[in-house]
Amino acid sequence: MTRDKNVYSCNSYLVLGDWNRIEDMNTLIDAGSHGTLIKDIERTSTGLGKQPLMQIVLTHSHSDHTAGLMEIKKKFNPTVYAFTMFEGVDKLLVNGQMLVIADQEFEVIHTPEHSNDSVCFYCAKEKVLFSGDTPLHIMTPGGSYEEDFILVLERLDRLGIKTIFSGHDDPVTSSASDMIHNTLENARKSIIKRKEV
Repeated sequence: MTRDKNVYSCNSYLVLGDWNRIEDMNTLIDAGSHGTLIKDIERTSTGLGKQPLMQIVLTHSHSDHTAGLMEIKKKFNPTVYAFTMFEGVDKLLVNGQMLVIADQEFEVIHTPEHSNDSVCFYCAKEKVLFSGDTPLHIMTPGGSYEEDFILVLERLDRLGIKTIFSGHDDPVTSSASDMIHNTLENARKSIIKRKEV
């Protein structure tokens, strides 16, 4: 979706099924920091006889991902999902939960490194990950990562992910699994270095 370059916000993704079938769940991943996404959603062909926006799933509660939520919710009345409860959220996500986004099943993966309520959404069929602000491009050792994050990275490393849609960067459409593996190795080295100090 488009983003106002003058306003700090995140990447927001309107995910639709390939055929816009009536049963497909038109889903916005992250609401951004303002309501200008409403115009983009209204201009998009989202399927005849159905709500343009049926649900919003949030990768975490930071304002650059959520400040536009209430304006978008007021316009389209979607069900809002997040890992923690705050204004506008209707249903809580649970680690390991399966959720239909557009025409595919996605797994909710709790990834508490960027924030306690960070989650990723993973589609096994398409090998696609919506990662929010989970740090998956750690190029050198040196951060202060926790053991729990290593376990998450090990899990992601085993999935053979092909495409990553992140909260702020361009999509990663090649060598995504290599990037995750390198991130895992650098995070491991960071922990070892910290323990040696």
